[in-house]
Amino acid sequence: QVQLVESGGGLVQAGGSLRLSCAASGRTFSSYAMGWFRQAPGKEREFVAFIRWSGGSTSYADSVKGRFTISRDNAKNTVYLQMNSLKPEDTAVYYCSAGTMGGSYYPQMYDYWGQGTQVTVSS
Repeated sequence: QVQLVESGGGLVQAGGSLRLSCAASGRTFSSYAMGWFRQAPGKEREFVAFIRWSGGSTSYADSVKGRFTISRDNAKNTVYLQMNSLKPEDTAVYYCSAGTMGGSYYPQMYDYWGQGTQVTVSS
């Protein structure tokens, strides 16, 4: 069992930065691929980024590539999402997820989810 708790969301102006954190419980954190997804009002949950268990392999949605960076610290059981050059269209609830399938673009491939953290970008 893995429990995930996100933090770091908030209100920021366009062009600003935020760093999201996701703290995981459980001894086997390092064996999970970790993902970030987001969901805006009235829209489906969409993939943002994932990082494989070793941290050496990452993937990003085209909409955030070059602006967002996912990283993990297995010693701290924490995964991060550094978000730079934020845009109003990045406004959403951001969710952390953990899965054993080695990383996926599809939310149904993840086994555990956090409660989400709100990110609001004003224009």
